[in-house]
Amino acid sequence: MTETPFVPVDFEPPTTMATDLFRLDPLGPQHNEADHRAWTSSIAHIRNTPGYPDGRWPPVEGMSLEENRADLERHAADFVARKGFTFTVLDPLDGDVIGCVYLYPTKATEYDVHVQSWVRADKAHLDVRLAEAVAAWLRESWPWERVMYR
Repeated sequence: MTETPFVPVDFEPPTTMATDLFRLDPLGPQHNEADHRAWTSSIAHIRNTPGYPDGRWPPVEGMSLEENRADLERHAADFVARKGFTFTVLDPLDGDVIGCVYLYPTKATEYDVHVQSWVRADKAHLDVRLAEAVAAWLRESWPWERVMYR
């Protein structure tokens, strides 16, 4: 039995999305320290963001920089293998990591993709703006029609 690919074989995944408020680039180990600093400063805020209901991420006890790097390497490998697409959310003015967007397959048969996003607590005013921009980007630039964004 052949597994259905997450994206069509001939689809070229976008590698950036930019607005005047943020820029999305593929997440990778080069973002390790800034990513770690971003989410560890905002654990409670992220856990209250729609889409993180299982209580497993981010871990309340945190994780080491080495563990975070391994996680970023896994996300980067998924991107290359076209199994999932994770983007770091960057401040367009200083390039600092202010959040993350995840596009992964879902087990829910009524959806094509599960989307999650978060921003740092000090950028909470961007939560809705990021979700709206990502939803529009998905409609315009990605192949999925049935999006679960939560």
